[in-house]
Amino acid sequence: MNPAIEEQLATNLYYDRTFDCETAKILPGEYYFTGKPMLIVTVLGSCVAACIRDRVSGIGGMNHFMLPDGGGDAGSPASASMRYGAYAMEVLINQVLKAGARRENLEAKVFGGGNVLRGFTSINVGERNARFVRDYLHAENIRIVAEDLNDVHPRKVYFFPATGKVLVKKLKQLNNYTLVKREQDYASRLKANPVSGDVDLF
Repeated sequence: MNPAIEEQLATNLYYDRTFDCETAKILPGEYYFTGKPMLIVTVLGSCVAACIRDRVSGIGGMNHFMLPDGGGDAGSPASASMRYGAYAMEVLINQVLKAGARRENLEAKVFGGGNVLRGFTSINVGERNARFVRDYLHAENIRIVAEDLNDVHPRKVYFFPATGKVLVKKLKQLNNYTLVKREQDYASRLKANPVSGDVDLF
């Protein structure tokens, strides 16, 4: 796996006074998982986040990813871009299972895929990301218990794995240049560094 696009464990940890708990903030290409009563937070534009948890033990985590743009380029078929999404999902699921979650208890809540990068690609990347995450979880028999996908607004997502609670704030008046630039930089990195290697799901 090329380290430039390898999923990274988020390192931005801080104490959130509003929710009175330790918090992990994840950026594009990052994930975080925990068995502690923590908060995981991210801001999504076209990217998608899957919040996956064991509904019995409360062990869970969140990822934040985007499919590389595989549209129209013969050297970059859509199936190759799907491998990156599958990798992002597998890393999170594997880490949650290693931490003690049981596969039969996993459930998911999925968010993002907003059409915020106008003119970014011939196929709406947000819609592709949303469709991918639904299809992937269906194929893995992980039930989606809540979702807020597509639309045109960025979202701030707060996930409490211990309880499964998720708060979603639609950012309608956000000056989202920073978010758009962050996602465009991430997409450029994905395009420049194609996925290689296999990941085993156990």
